[in-house]
Amino acid sequence: MTVFYIIVAILLFGLLILVHEFGHFITAKLSGVRVNEFALFMGPAIWKKQKGETLYALRCIPIGGYCAMEGEDGDSDDPRAFGRAKLWKKLIILVAGSFMNFVAGFLILLLLVAFTFSFIPSRQVAEIAPERPFAQHIQVGDSFYEIDGRRVYIQQDITLLLDRDTDGFHDITVIRNGEKVYLEDVPMQRDYVGEDGVARYGFTISAEEKTFGSVLSYSWNNCIDFVRMVPMSIGDLFNGRASVKDMSGPVGIVGVVVEQGVESETVGIGLSNVLYLFGFIAINLAVMNLLPIPALDGGRVVTLLLTTLIEKIIGRKLNPKYEAYINGTFMILLLALIALITFKDVFQLFQ
Repeated sequence: MTVFYIIVAILLFGLLILVHEFGHFITAKLSGVRVNEFALFMGPAIWKKQKGETLYALRCIPIGGYCAMEGEDGDSDDPRAFGRAKLWKKLIILVAGSFMNFVAGFLILLLLVAFTFSFIPSRQVAEIAPERPFAQHIQVGDSFYEIDGRRVYIQQDITLLLDRDTDGFHDITVIRNGEKVYLEDVPMQRDYVGEDGVARYGFTISAEEKTFGSVLSYSWNNCIDFVRMVPMSIGDLFNGRASVKDMSGPVGIVGVVVEQGVESETVGIGLSNVLYLFGFIAINLAVMNLLPIPALDGGRVVTLLLTTLIEKIIGRKLNPKYEAYINGTFMILLLALIALITFKDVFQLFQ
């Protein structure tokens, strides 16, 4: 089964890359920008076909992919070059890849919730174990809204956010009788950690009836929760809660996929767990690509806006080669970081 889940992981990675690059491709085509090549993966081509002005290729190294537009990283005399398109068209093309990844992640979660959930987990307290100190503050029927200033989007957020604070006292906002109630310094120490690795705090959460509205709402909230995970994780890297050792690249993710699949009771449950993980990855890719870092789509958006502003101030066009130098430098640094993380993942895999 290990080989089966490795193949599934590679196929899903390829699908996410294809969806991302298709976002750039289709918006470029609709905007009248010339696309020279649309490729899945990197390295030498194992299949390629010229159709019109665009070369379609499947390459041999199953990492990444690209949509190569005319004049994307330099000046071009072609009137249909990317650099000669209107600003709003360029912005749409740049963010379209992340948008498509977000849509893919949402659809994955929506299908999983619709077809594999027998009920919808809520955020409402159903029962409180006797003699718990927080029972003076939290009541049966309360719905968790915020914990320590962070929104509770889905049921899993409750224990996730409670576990982040080690002193056992939390500022909690609940929805009680339709109104927000702020509770300060609520004592909530964990009782124990279950076999599933989730902490237990002496209360249980109820479930909602599965309806079209509840499925849609839960799937959307799950997506927003995944979006929130990105800045939280980056913050953890800076405050010492996490380190570079905790980061994983494609090899590490494949290892997690295999573990999720093999340890599941049935193939169906294994595939559901793997798809949920890739829903998470799709949303993360969408957000990470929009970070204002050169070589990423978000960095290119920021550079494009700054360049446009500077050109309006000085009254002349800047040489595009400098932007290409910046993007190229950061791309090398990004690839070096990926290589370092991949080496770490391979080393841990053999361990």
